[in-house]
Amino acid sequence: MEHCTSIREITPLSDKDCLYIVERKKNEFTYPVHTHNVYELNFIRNGKGIRRIVGDHISEIGDLELVLVAGTDLEHTWEQGNCPVHDMYEITIQFTPDLFPYSLLNKNQYATIRTMLERAQCGVSFSQDMIISVYGLLEDMLRSRDSFQQLLLFLSLMNRLSLDNAAVTLSTSSFSRSAFNSDSRRVQKVDDYLRAHYIDEVTLSEMADLVGMTPVSFSRFFKLRTGTTFSNYLIEMRLGYAARMLVDTTHSIAEIAYQTGFNNLSNFNRLFKKHKHMSPNEFRATYLKNKMLL
Repeated sequence: MEHCTSIREITPLSDKDCLYIVERKKNEFTYPVHTHNVYELNFIRNGKGIRRIVGDHISEIGDLELVLVAGTDLEHTWEQGNCPVHDMYEITIQFTPDLFPYSLLNKNQYATIRTMLERAQCGVSFSQDMIISVYGLLEDMLRSRDSFQQLLLFLSLMNRLSLDNAAVTLSTSSFSRSAFNSDSRRVQKVDDYLRAHYIDEVTLSEMADLVGMTPVSFSRFFKLRTGTTFSNYLIEMRLGYAARMLVDTTHSIAEIAYQTGFNNLSNFNRLFKKHKHMSPNEFRATYLKNKMLL
């Protein structure tokens, strides 16, 4: 198998500008999987059926799409997929990470934006209701000829987006190689342990002991704080590492399964397809098709 690597896009954003915004009418999405050293907010209209790849999340989009990618090493692209039309409309906003330095994000007024940017290290897809509500802001930004006014509109846009309770995180953090941050000391401790020991057999009872709780209390607490069960959390983490290996190595599926904590190949294949909606081979082939071959 040939090794494949992502394009490192050189973006048009100038070092002297806070942001870059452009609109495009497109006949087709053909740009390969890529990364870049800036953050990106991408809006697409009339693109139902286009296939979105953000990290290890691959799915078709609806008529309206708005995604924030704030991981500078997070692979992503949009490809034509099953979209039958050829008159899509796209707005792309790119901005540098230093537009939101830690000294600013640490202020109370930026708390929700900080949380959103942390999530966006794995990519964040915003809800249809939110997209409709902020479309006017996007248009105002495009029409503005005053760069400072454009920046103020952008900050307002980021604030509005950060309040979207229905926004969805796309990639797993284990694939995107992004840090996990939890406001719960116990959840953070469990995540840190799992990242170091995901290959090993890890039980709920062990994790309960780690944070000084009974298994029943820990199980209830963990689901309340993370939105998922402990076992599912561990499976998602292992699958993220497995997907990373599918992209970055030429190891066999069996080797990857055993090196990411799955001791049964058929179980690995079943879980991968359940969570990623395609087999490990299909996932690898999708990335290979959309990457540059070396």
